[in-house]
Amino acid sequence: MSNNRTPWSAFSGPNLGYVMEQYDVFLQSPDDVDPELVELFKQYGAPKIPASVSSNNSDTPVVEPNNFEKVIHAIQLADAIRTHGHLTANIYPLNDGPKEDSKMNLDTYNLTEQDLKEVPVSYLISNAPSNITNGLQAIEHLRSSYSDKIAFEIAHIVNSEERAWLQEKIEKGTIKEKLSTEDKKQLLKRLTQVEGFEKFIHRTFVGAKRFSIEGLDSLVVLMDELVRQSDKSKTKQVNIGMAHRGRLNVLTHVLNKPYEMMFAEFAHVPTEAFLPKDGSLELSEGWFGDVKYHKGASYRSQSGLTLKLAYNPSHLEVVSPIVTGQTRAAQETTDTAGYPVQDKNAAFAILVHGDAAFPGQGVVTEVLNYSRVRGYQTGGSIHIIANNMIGFTTEHYDSRSTNYSSDPAKGYEVPVIHVNADDPEAVIGVAKFAHEYRQKFGKDIVIDLLGYRRYGHNEMDEPLVTNPTMYHSIHKHPTVRELYGKQLVEESLIESSEVKTLDESIFAEMQQAYDRVKELPQSTVHDIVIPQVVLDGMPEIQTGVEESKLAKINEELLTWPADFNAFKKLAKILKRREEPFKGKGKVDWGHAETLAFATILQDGNSIRLSGQDAQRGTFSHRHLVLHDENTGAELTPIHAISDGKASFVVHNSPLTEAAILGYEFGYNLEDNNSLTIWEAQYGDFANMAQVMFDNFISSARAKWGLKSGLVMLLPHGAEGQGSEHSSARLERYLQLAAENNWTVANLSSAANYFHILRRQAKMLKEDAIRPLLIVSPKSLLRHPLVGADVADLASGQFETVIEQPGLGNQADKVEKIVFVSGKLAIDLADKVKDGADFDHVHIVRVEQLYPFPQEKIQEIVSRFSNAKQLVWAQEEPQNMGSWNFALPYLLEIAKDQEITYVGRVHRASPAEGDGDTYKVEQARIIEEALKSL
Repeated sequence: MSNNRTPWSAFSGPNLGYVMEQYDVFLQSPDDVDPELVELFKQYGAPKIPASVSSNNSDTPVVEPNNFEKVIHAIQLADAIRTHGHLTANIYPLNDGPKEDSKMNLDTYNLTEQDLKEVPVSYLISNAPSNITNGLQAIEHLRSSYSDKIAFEIAHIVNSEERAWLQEKIEKGTIKEKLSTEDKKQLLKRLTQVEGFEKFIHRTFVGAKRFSIEGLDSLVVLMDELVRQSDKSKTKQVNIGMAHRGRLNVLTHVLNKPYEMMFAEFAHVPTEAFLPKDGSLELSEGWFGDVKYHKGASYRSQSGLTLKLAYNPSHLEVVSPIVTGQTRAAQETTDTAGYPVQDKNAAFAILVHGDAAFPGQGVVTEVLNYSRVRGYQTGGSIHIIANNMIGFTTEHYDSRSTNYSSDPAKGYEVPVIHVNADDPEAVIGVAKFAHEYRQKFGKDIVIDLLGYRRYGHNEMDEPLVTNPTMYHSIHKHPTVRELYGKQLVEESLIESSEVKTLDESIFAEMQQAYDRVKELPQSTVHDIVIPQVVLDGMPEIQTGVEESKLAKINEELLTWPADFNAFKKLAKILKRREEPFKGKGKVDWGHAETLAFATILQDGNSIRLSGQDAQRGTFSHRHLVLHDENTGAELTPIHAISDGKASFVVHNSPLTEAAILGYEFGYNLEDNNSLTIWEAQYGDFANMAQVMFDNFISSARAKWGLKSGLVMLLPHGAEGQGSEHSSARLERYLQLAAENNWTVANLSSAANYFHILRRQAKMLKEDAIRPLLIVSPKSLLRHPLVGADVADLASGQFETVIEQPGLGNQADKVEKIVFVSGKLAIDLADKVKDGADFDHVHIVRVEQLYPFPQEKIQEIVSRFSNAKQLVWAQEEPQNMGSWNFALPYLLEIAKDQEITYVGRVHRASPAEGDGDTYKVEQARIIEEALKSL
């Protein structure tokens, strides 16, 4: 039982003695004990003598001697109702859901109603309502609480305090809202607006796609109430993520996008004239645009609460991590050194899911999994399953292996509330309950809003073709507005004529709005104009930091508290970072990164870095977070640098790519002062996050006008370790490159890494900002030819191309120019050394692949008039890497020169599986690239 009560309080005297004797037998030989007692012993442990047994009423009957079996069975029945009551609940508007009541029948427990009347109420319900005077009434009350139009699943909650709170709230019977007459009339008006909007579009724009909300009209009612509760709790921002079904209605009624703007989009009329002049509504749109049911908006209410509906493509659930990332950013204050300060009440997320997508899309469970992880928790999201019992044309029995679409949430100890969407008053009560739960426990909660879909997947589909049984029922089923209007008439709150008049007046209001739209001329096409700041690309910025400043930062990074015991071997390795400032050795990749981070913090930009093993770095090169060898306590030395003006945090992420990358993209969208970085453990792990690259990061600005400066680090490079983890699939990002949508770099210099990070941070708030994707090194992390002198960091800027030192000094002798990136550039540099015997060749490292530095390369080529061949060399197979991307540029650059490819031939797999075979092939590529003509 819950509430920390046990069934043993029902027994005293001989009865309790008998139970205690049976427990002793149970410990020795469970098979000799009645199975029902065995179950109780397993669940509740040893019987204990109760201090006292109190009842809500002085006339509560006392258990008769030898009647303890009835009490046990009554307790089992009560617990069964709590656990399984949802299986008999009236939660399906079409009454077409499965029902199972065998676990809650009196016969199952060999009980009669008279037996129950003899059981004290306090044994079945703690703090029962005063009108419940016997066990039968208690059982009936439990049935009403757990099996009406609201049903609950909480038995999987492990925390006893949390489960007890939930149980008490449910059993008080106060969740279903008791509305005033005026509130009921306002609710009917709201339902009429929601339905009227859909009806107006259906009749006015025949056949137009809108993915209507009809059948789940109460979704707007639910959101309305969550907004009201947010105002009461002084929340500053609510972020909403949802797919396309119902989006237009939510935009119109929750975010207050005017009817005129929505109708103008259907009528192909410019919408700007109808944008509210008070600035309360903010919309953004890219030059290429998107369909209306993918768009978002931001609305600021008179109370100061901001509502944001995220822009989202058709990949239904992928917006959820983006919204939670935005929410975390909205909760955090990042303008002081140290860790960000989080206020979980400042913002929260409402995530609306489809019933087929919730169990079907793995990103949902990824989001649930990190919901209480320290680097990603937001104090609880409110999940709403907009459950229309169908996915496109696929019914639930072909859609999942579970009873409910919400079942995956139970694995994460998330409470689930099922509610009948045809009962809007119940929906309001559930919204309040969910908000209160989040406020108290800081956890996710799921509302399974069960309804139906009045039309097909879109308004041009005929659902009777594939789902005839369901849709014959739907066509006979009245709308929630009709049902609620009838209810208010039956309650004598309004006349039936008022219901009709209200419907007509709202429809007329929409017609008036559309009449205003029709006054403007149609414009079915618009010019696609890319902003000049985008076309201009990233400017060249001096990003050097004076040497004295770097030296001081370096010293502070290596000065730890006296009582901190770093792992001795690691401490020795990190102390080597003093040497470059003494004229010895080089600043390696990880060292350059740390110095860049520190200077960025001093410039006032916060930094958030996350990824699998990001604190240490997959290749043990970073060590931004140290651990005390004796206590395990964490130390982040960068927090102690002087003049730090912003927060810094690095989080080891769950073993998740898609959701975490989406989360970081969302964080950066919300906080454009943060240098937000996601690092893949290996570059090919980004395969699992491809949807985020395709649908958001590469195209969000062109579609929706959303600017992002997100940085992505993808370790890349053939190392002879097999096909997996060799390639970050560079070619995929180059294929997506267009319209200066992002920067793609394959670096061979720690100094260049230092400068490109600083350039990105300096540009975060500028219109020219764009995401930065770096295929970062593995074996090169400590390579001396990659390392930098301190002077390289003290001056200069990010260089899109680097000419190989020691080569090209005798321009007339150069016969071939080799273009190369990343690891192979260092392999070639290692081969040519100081350039002796290689006068015939010049090597150009193309550090930035996109935007392709064509003008700089053209200038280099023009200096070598005797060059007969332009070579593109790469370690990836010919159908991968950068060759196919670079070729069109080389064709424009070349005059009489031959263009040649050097690298692996076309392959299905990115690298050899055998290390020796790899070495042979890599040696061939190096020799072929450098040989004379």
